Amino acid sequence: MKVGYIGLGIMGLPCVLNLLKAGHAVTVWSRRPDSAAAALAAGASWADSPAQLAAQVEVLVSNVSDTGDVEQVLLGEQGAVHGAQKGLVCVDMSTISPIGARDIAARLAAAGVDFLDCPVSGGQVGAVNGSLTIMVGGKAEALAKVRPALEAMGKTITHIGDSGAGQVAKACNQIAVGVGVAAVAEVMKLAKACGVDPAPVREALLGGFAQSRVLDIHGQRMIDDNYAPGFKAHLHWKDMGIVLDTARQLGIRLPEAERVAGLIGQLVEQGEGELDSAAIARLIWQQN
Repeated sequence: MKVGYIGLGIMGLPCVLNLLKAGHAVTVWSRRPDSAAAALAAGASWADSPAQLAAQVEVLVSNVSDTGDVEQVLLGEQGAVHGAQKGLVCVDMSTISPIGARDIAARLAAAGVDFLDCPVSGGQVGAVNGSLTIMVGGKAEALAKVRPALEAMGKTITHIGDSGAGQVAKACNQIAVGVGVAAVAEVMKLAKACGVDPAPVREALLGGFAQSRVLDIHGQRMIDDNYAPGFKAHLHWKDMGIVLDTARQLGIRLPEAERVAGLIGQLVEQGEGELDSAAIARLIWQQN
């Protein structure tokens, strides 16, 4: 397929490289042209704006920071919508507000462009390995059209529902991971307080009903006290802000998510936002 890609950070660049390896023709644009060097060296082409990019491709993937950035690259003055050809599908792999995703989808639909919100889970390792979990909101027909491109980047591609549903699934994922990290930190805290080595406790729990990837991966991080990032705390904090903003707009409370968001925010405010968000374990262990 002819694929356009916007956003060449730690997630976007490996996705572009995997698209190229799978034989797709890829054209890129980035706010910082120097970030495109590795993609261009691997065979990608360059466009001077999102609008110019959209005019050359069948599917346009965006992977940027937040809702406002997605609106800018797709709907702004030089946005993709101004160069979109008939049949273009915009695929957004950013993590943004579900309500914002629905608004963007509606505005693009008015211009005859399909939009899929496709946030991912799996982190940088998943992006490099092409094994991301991709949660999709939007039309099933649009997903079928772009599936070959998505399959170059992810192993598990799940159609969740209509526009915004992919972002709802990602918000749920971020709650589950954050609350799970806090629970594992409390497991370690109780074991230590009882004078028991938490390492064999973790090993025993991994063989039972408490088994989880959070206990496996983040539990080991806690035992090693090594918080080199898989998922940086400042990004998890941003995502938890989306969770809580969405809950407020819906008139519901998510008390455990609120607690975890507060801990991650405290970590960021202490200047440790570049650590993995599992470092909230240190804060939990300091509490009485």
